[in-house]
Amino acid sequence: MDLTGQTVLVTGANRGIGRHVVEALAKRPAHILCGMRDVGNFEPVRAGAAREIVPVRLDLSSKASIEECLADLDGRVDVLVNNAGRFAGGLFEEVDLDEYYELLQVNVAGLVHLTQRLLRPMLKRDHGKIVNNASIAGYAHFPGAVVYSASKAAVVGFSEALRRELSESRVSVLQVVTPGVETRMLEQVRSDYDEHVEDTAKLDGVAPGEWAEKIVGAIESDDELLNPGGAERLAKLASRGPSGLLDAVLGRAFDR
Repeated sequence: MDLTGQTVLVTGANRGIGRHVVEALAKRPAHILCGMRDVGNFEPVRAGAAREIVPVRLDLSSKASIEECLADLDGRVDVLVNNAGRFAGGLFEEVDLDEYYELLQVNVAGLVHLTQRLLRPMLKRDHGKIVNNASIAGYAHFPGAVVYSASKAAVVGFSEALRRELSESRVSVLQVVTPGVETRMLEQVRSDYDEHVEDTAKLDGVAPGEWAEKIVGAIESDDELLNPGGAERLAKLASRGPSGLLDAVLGRAFDR
């Protein structure tokens, strides 16, 4: 996809991968909408080649906030980058249930809500792209991140089914299988896993700017899937086979 003149909405754009995706998009002549809960805390991004970079209020944990944002957008989105997400780690029975509800709302329900409403005008224009951050956790289901893994597995299924459903249209789906990336979320992962993994320092990640450039490159190349590299790519491949291999590897790494 040529991003010239395209309107791109990035959710979770205030920090982490989302912020770096905005910075990568800013090198292209696109209109960039930065979805975030608190637009007052948005640190401006140098436009570069971008035609505009505009923060928009979007709280995926609130159905009402999503509807308010959609009313303001009025269907003018060509590329939706579903990047925002929440993480909750630790033993399943010990995590506050309210955290799980918010995680599922942001990672799954909010994503589905926003996608459906923006897909309709894309189909009317016969043009558009949906980009979903599915995560390696959607394939290799990690102990200590039970509900997060379940939410990302839901995004995998949603992405694959929607891609097939849209195959006869000119709206495409890109599934992003994100590895560990050096962001605040990875810091939370290390903290939540501290009691259960011998050396959380080994939970390293790729540079967010590097991964963001790959995402934007995959959008421009009209790829359907962006895979991670290294050990996480092997973990994804292993997830498609018998479960014994992943059971053995993850079982050795995690101590209840």
